[in-house]
Amino acid sequence: MAIPSNFKDKLSMPVIGAPLFLVSGPDLVIAQCKAGIIGSFPALNARPQHVLDEWIIRIKTELADYKDKNPEAKVAPFAVNQICHASNDRLMQDMETCVKHEVPIIITSLRPPAEVVEAAHSYGGKVFHDVISVRHAQKAAEQGVDGLILVCAGAGGHAGALSPFALLREVKQWFEGTVILSGSIGDGYSVASAIALGADFAYLGTRFIATEEANAEPEYKRMLEESAANDIVYSSLFTGVLGNYLKPSISNAGLDPDNLPDANKSAMNFGSGGNTDSKAWKDIWGSGQGIGGIKDSPSVAELVGRIKSEYEQAFEEFKLKIDN
Repeated sequence: MAIPSNFKDKLSMPVIGAPLFLVSGPDLVIAQCKAGIIGSFPALNARPQHVLDEWIIRIKTELADYKDKNPEAKVAPFAVNQICHASNDRLMQDMETCVKHEVPIIITSLRPPAEVVEAAHSYGGKVFHDVISVRHAQKAAEQGVDGLILVCAGAGGHAGALSPFALLREVKQWFEGTVILSGSIGDGYSVASAIALGADFAYLGTRFIATEEANAEPEYKRMLEESAANDIVYSSLFTGVLGNYLKPSISNAGLDPDNLPDANKSAMNFGSGGNTDSKAWKDIWGSGQGIGGIKDSPSVAELVGRIKSEYEQAFEEFKLKIDN
């Protein structure tokens, strides 16, 4: 497995909690890392910009204190997500903050991040980049990223349309770095499936929205608990890029989820937050297709414990099937 060697002893399970726009903050990230999985948040969630410095200091301080008091605990590293797009006028200032604090992992999205890779590598940080196709993966690899996050069909937010069986196996033919799989992964069985397929990490986003520590509206969490895969719509309207959203939230905004127009990708704007009066992710709520199993909103510690038990059970059952 291509898990960075300095991470291996810090993980209870090969899982990364995906960065969730407006939802991920220090409370969620700290809880995820204390539970032994990599926690992450978008830099743009910290507003105004100087708050990013405060968040990183708090995360590092609380995790260090927890480790000192619990030396046997597996405390995972954390990650900051950077949107590499022309409309993100904070990118380089945010990266200066990340370099100052030596953030262990930078997760990048959209444009291949050559300057971000250089900055992170200057202090030994790792860069994992979101991709939805082999072409995007190859471009990112050329920039020297350490890992590829394969955002496959069914993932929440800006998702691709390729099956993980196609994208992961093709990328594994030539990429030797860390491979992270995203798309409808929400329990221990799907985590085990991702690892069995050849991924180094499973990438879970939507499931962590429905937790106590997530900065999400109670109605958002309730909607996740009451929805299933057929309540997801795939549309480019809200940000200019195709993504998966909860139909009930679209209906609540006064739109017809079954008759949404397309949007021009060139209209993407991370300053305004969207292309309609109803904004993603404030009014129109993102969700992956794997929400049928979400029935509650527990603490992160309880949820990770549950996923870990399912993960171990999945491999036991798989082993039994092979032996028989």
